[in-house]
Amino acid sequence: MDWEQLAEFHKALSDKTRLRILALLKVEELCVCELVEILQMTQPAVSQHVRKLKNAKLVKERRNGQWVFYSLDGSIYPFIESVLDTLPDMRDEVEALKKKGLKVSCD
Repeated sequence: MDWEQLAEFHKALSDKTRLRILALLKVEELCVCELVEILQMTQPAVSQHVRKLKNAKLVKERRNGQWVFYSLDGSIYPFIESVLDTLPDMRDEVEALKKKGLKVSCD
């Protein structure tokens, strides 16, 4: 890992919204529309945060038709598990999304 990549990693972690996204993705794979609902932010704002996490190689994407699903990556960082362990449990937020019937809207 070079200095540039390490700097991108730390920059990505320097924002509370991006930390919340990582905590949510620690629970399960989500698409932007689901993140928009949970975070109560606009789609362009969420997409910008996800892009920064992707550029830092903390998040990867998987396409399914028109939908793009995001999950944790971070495999290049040997210390990522210790960072993720410090994030709060966001299971309740994902469960609330499911109860509203919005989790299936992206399938």
